Amino acid sequence: MDQPSRSAGTVRPGGRTARVRAAVLEATQDALVEHGFHALTMDQIAARAGVGKTTVYRRWGSPAGLVTDLMNEFANQSSPHADTGSIEGDLRANALMVMEALNDPRLGVTLQAVIAAATSDEQAALALRTFYLRRIDEWATVVELAVARGELPQGTHAEELIRAVSAPLYYRLVVTREPVTREVAEASVARALAAARAGAFVTAGDRSP
Repeated sequence: MDQPSRSAGTVRPGGRTARVRAAVLEATQDALVEHGFHALTMDQIAARAGVGKTTVYRRWGSPAGLVTDLMNEFANQSSPHADTGSIEGDLRANALMVMEALNDPRLGVTLQAVIAAATSDEQAALALRTFYLRRIDEWATVVELAVARGELPQGTHAEELIRAVSAPLYYRLVVTREPVTREVAEASVARALAAARAGAFVTAGDRSP
């Protein structure tokens, strides 16, 4: 998966409704960065965005609704998968984009806040899951292309390989709280790719007898 825009306030133009949404999502991200999900209130966001409280309640309904729309916007802004011509290059591009996103002082903190929210709020969890499934599906294409080129075994599970590349990075960010460096990202790619080439990601029904 790759790196969405660092700010949710850069939504596409489209009249007053789009401007209101941009202001509200920017205010939501600001609040998440400063105070986290559990301090998020609808009145606070309305005041920050300069929007009437009635509008915010009617359109987003709850803090989790705000987070859901914010993650949807991140998904919409994300760039397409890389196309370097090799699976190694594509997976490295993926890992480095994840690394940059997690280390970004604004976006990285936003993602951490939403991840924390997802542990106790089902709507936030759904928003996070939807965002990442969209990105995994986008990047799975590079694995499918690699299989077609003969770089990886037939039957390689594309989504699982993409997950395997970024999982160690998120583990360091969220669980062990260690730095997510370029060396860590490239090592994750090397390990996942070695396993994939050895057939570790081939699903049981597709293995040769």
